[in-house]
Amino acid sequence: MDFSTNSTLLTWMTFTPLIGLGAIGLALALKPAIKLSQQSLDHFSRIVAVLASAGVMVFAGIMWLGFDPSMPAALVVKGLPNLQFVHHVVWIQAFNIEYFMGVDGLSVTMIILTALISFIAVLASLPWGIAKDDKKHFSRRGVPGYMALLLLLESAMLGVFCSLDFFLFYVFWELMLLPMYFLIGIWGGPRKEYAAIKFFLYTLAGSVLMLLAMIALYYASNATTLIDGTSAVHTFNMIKMATENDFSQMALISPKLVWLGLFIAFAIKIPMFPFHTWLPDAHVEAPTPISVILAGVLLKMGVYGILRVNFAILPDETIWAQWGIAIFGVINIVYAAFVCMAQTDLKKLIAYSSVSHMGFVLLGMAAFTDAGISGAVYQMFNHGIIAPALFLIAGVVYDRAHHREIAGFGGLAKVMPEYTGLMGLAFMASLGLPGLNGFISEALCFMGAFSTFTVLTIIAISGVVITAAYYLWTIQRMFLGPLNEKYKDIQDVNWRERLSLYPLGAIIIVLGVYPAPILNLMNPQLHALVEPLARAVGL
Repeated sequence: MDFSTNSTLLTWMTFTPLIGLGAIGLALALKPAIKLSQQSLDHFSRIVAVLASAGVMVFAGIMWLGFDPSMPAALVVKGLPNLQFVHHVVWIQAFNIEYFMGVDGLSVTMIILTALISFIAVLASLPWGIAKDDKKHFSRRGVPGYMALLLLLESAMLGVFCSLDFFLFYVFWELMLLPMYFLIGIWGGPRKEYAAIKFFLYTLAGSVLMLLAMIALYYASNATTLIDGTSAVHTFNMIKMATENDFSQMALISPKLVWLGLFIAFAIKIPMFPFHTWLPDAHVEAPTPISVILAGVLLKMGVYGILRVNFAILPDETIWAQWGIAIFGVINIVYAAFVCMAQTDLKKLIAYSSVSHMGFVLLGMAAFTDAGISGAVYQMFNHGIIAPALFLIAGVVYDRAHHREIAGFGGLAKVMPEYTGLMGLAFMASLGLPGLNGFISEALCFMGAFSTFTVLTIIAISGVVITAAYYLWTIQRMFLGPLNEKYKDIQDVNWRERLSLYPLGAIIIVLGVYPAPILNLMNPQLHALVEPLARAVGL
């Protein structure tokens, strides 16, 4: 079946979670009439969430199998470069807003990652604390609401990666705020309200900047023709903004200010120093499955937005800011790595390690080389596998010990050998051990950046040494030495935890040995994106 044009696959994939949300809402509404018990409603909500997220996985698999990475960037689907699975209709004609969805080599890997991590998060939520009534966890009545919000969040994340109309992109981007706010604020830890409000305000501030920049680009865009043949004065179509417009001479506002507004909006989501302080609080207070989504998917949206909007639509301004992106990337790497050394909470250490590892992405993409951009996007995917594994592993020990203080353990390898092996695998992947997926992407980032930012790359590589230091020190304090007698009867991982952790562990190993399945999907499109920038700076 040919999905390349007039396909509704992405629409079905994006809105399948909302069908599940509707089913949960209907069950809640009919509960008194059909005399549905609370326990039955909880079970129904979990089943619906699993089926809906599994359905998204099926759609993502169909997309992956049907995606043709060999299509050259110049191949046109109704005038649009290298797009597949396109669903394109006029949405709000009066303002030239289109329902425009499609994938290319940049977005296809992020959609696959979103589908996988969302499914893992649902599995990790099944017998989790929201089903318990003790004071350390949550009310049984929270299960339907939790699952409904989780499905709404999945739909919003998929919509961001599928949208190619800026207005539609912004709608999905804003839609993510609401479920994440409530998932942290209601089902989080002791400081959940503070963490949720901080996350919301930081992200909302960035959204305001994005909205202003989007409006400026809209009014600076050229006249165009909509999909139905009617003419339009301006457009929100991101592909036409990139291919049919030159925003270097905007009349109303400096294009550099527009670029900066967009960059800050996306940098908050990465998060990039100095906009990173919301992340550790959100991670520490969020439930484990929500930390999985936060680290696995939401952080990648910032870099994706920079590549989709800043790089593609405002290339001259991106060249102007090249060194700035690289410098902030190195600050992320080194600063956050040193901060990790000072952490005593396991979850906060993993959160700051995410800030550090996203710095590799910034450095690689700023180099404007094929190796650099490939390494950056591959690092996004790999970090989206490693970080969720780390947070799931942190959640395992928290469920048993009810704390995450690294120094509060000791000798766990004697009583939790399987858990120790999983933690060691995830730590080694995160520090870039050869043979695991983190090594390939980090090496590509360094290879791509070395010729452009030699000194900065050397400084950045020092971050790898610091990363190894804080991970090995954590292993020493938690797993080696004499056993803390308090945990002599602690249980090793169970089958539910294996179900969510082992697939991620397998991906870590397979993509470390054979990265081609992901690199081949994205390399042609990434080359087409970075080649004009490289040519402009003389690379």
